[in-house]
Amino acid sequence: MTTNLADPMAARDHARAMAGTRADAMPVLPPVADDLPDGVSADDLVWEEVIAAGGYATRRLSRGSRLRLIDLEGDACASLLIYNADMPTERLNVADTVKVQWNAYLGENKLLLSDMGRVLMSIVHDDAGTHDTFCGTSNAATNTAKYGEGRNSGAFPNGRDRLLLGSAKHGLQRRDVHPCVNLFKGTRIEKDGTITPQIGPFDPGRSVILRAEMDVIVVIANCPHVMDPRGDYAVTRLRATAWRGPVTPEDDAARNASPEGLRAFENVEDYYRR
Repeated sequence: MTTNLADPMAARDHARAMAGTRADAMPVLPPVADDLPDGVSADDLVWEEVIAAGGYATRRLSRGSRLRLIDLEGDACASLLIYNADMPTERLNVADTVKVQWNAYLGENKLLLSDMGRVLMSIVHDDAGTHDTFCGTSNAATNTAKYGEGRNSGAFPNGRDRLLLGSAKHGLQRRDVHPCVNLFKGTRIEKDGTITPQIGPFDPGRSVILRAEMDVIVVIANCPHVMDPRGDYAVTRLRATAWRGPVTPEDDAARNASPEGLRAFENVEDYYRR
């Protein structure tokens, strides 16, 4: 028998009957994961979510937390924004991230820097190797041109509007949606200046672990890379897992990878000394 959802009581009963249903992309509450790294207990877990193709997610993470992202099926694209949770006017600055480290290609021990010379997050593990600091994410216009439609409520949502939805949950507005980095989808700059995309699809299960060097707001959109040459809306699920961890020690490899990076860490330590 078909449920008459126009009847409020029937709709309520139908909704309550869905309790306990698991979708293939959803947050897990309370967070549970059976593949945490050695030394990490279930009590440390603060976030477990599978982000749908075309979906988004956001979370506030405390200093020292680790965020693991896994490209479950090999075709995810994690467009990432980061804000200082206590002062969101300080946020990821992709240009400074590149120029301060003298390197445009993200990987293990690379830093994600703010516009105030501090480290927001560092990359402590990376077995993907294909990331992008150049192209940003898609918008309604690019998706409409490519797929015929690009609205948030449509079949082909764009990355910028997904990032806006996530940022808005923290009281931020469209003007606060700044340039992002893309994880799991890469680009290379050739000698003649041509951008060569590294889109895949790749082997499933590649992962990146980020460490929060400040209290941060993380916003993730999982939409096709803006330079993806495929005509279909090609993107797959992304898994996010976060757990509490210690603040970075003085002998950490990422902290000491370069003089410029060390200064950015010292700026963080000075910030929390106040």
